[in-house]
Amino acid sequence: MKINIARLIDHTLLKPEASLKDIERLCAEAEEYGFFSVCVNPCFIKTANKILSGSNVSITTVIGFPLGATFSGAKVFEAMKSVHEGADELDMVMNIGTAKAGKWDAVKKEISDFVTATPSAVHKIIIETCYLSDDEKIKASLAVMEAGAEFVKTSTGFASAGAAVRDVEIIRKATGGRIGIKAAGGIKTLKEVLSFTGAGATRIGTSSGVGIMKEALS
Repeated sequence: MKINIARLIDHTLLKPEASLKDIERLCAEAEEYGFFSVCVNPCFIKTANKILSGSNVSITTVIGFPLGATFSGAKVFEAMKSVHEGADELDMVMNIGTAKAGKWDAVKKEISDFVTATPSAVHKIIIETCYLSDDEKIKASLAVMEAGAEFVKTSTGFASAGAAVRDVEIIRKATGGRIGIKAAGGIKTLKEVLSFTGAGATRIGTSSGVGIMKEALS
C-alpha cells in the first residue's frame, strides 16, 4: 500500500524567532505540498487560520510548551483560547516532573481536564521520551490513552534528544494500536519518516517537510 507522505506531516515552525513572513511561507508550503497541518506557536494561530481558510490543511498549536511545567489551569486556558482562535489540534506537554515522581493519577487528571475543556480538538500529549525510563514511557502512554487524548507524541524537539524509533515501538506495544502516535524531534529525511511509520507512528512532526517531500517526489 502506497503511503501518502504529505498527509502524515505536521509542517512545523516553533522557533522563538519565527516571524510573520516565516509563518506565511510555512502555510504556503503546507498548501503546496498538501501537508496534514501546520504546527505553530499560539500567537500565530489566527494568522495561519486566515491564510489556510478553505484549504484542507489543519492548524496545530502547542500548549504548555516546551517544558510542560506551568499550572494545569494555565494549560486549560491556553487550550481553550487556542481553539477559539482557530486551532484544530493541540499538542500539550505533559508535566514531566509529576510523571518522574510517579504521580500518575495527577498526570492523568491534568490530561483529562485538558481534553474535557476542548472537546472539538484533537489532543496530542508530548511525553518527552528522552527524560523517561522505558517503564515510565509505558506508564505515560497508558495515562495519555486512559485520559482520553487521541495521540501520544514523543518529543518537543527542544529537549536533550528527539524522536527515536525504539520509543515509538515501546509506545505502540504499550497501547496496542488504540491511540495515534506522533513522532517528532529531529526527523529530517524520507528514510527516517518511513522508519518511524514502520514502527507504528501515525503522524510525523517535522520542520523538514519540504525536503522530505522533494525526496518523496524525486
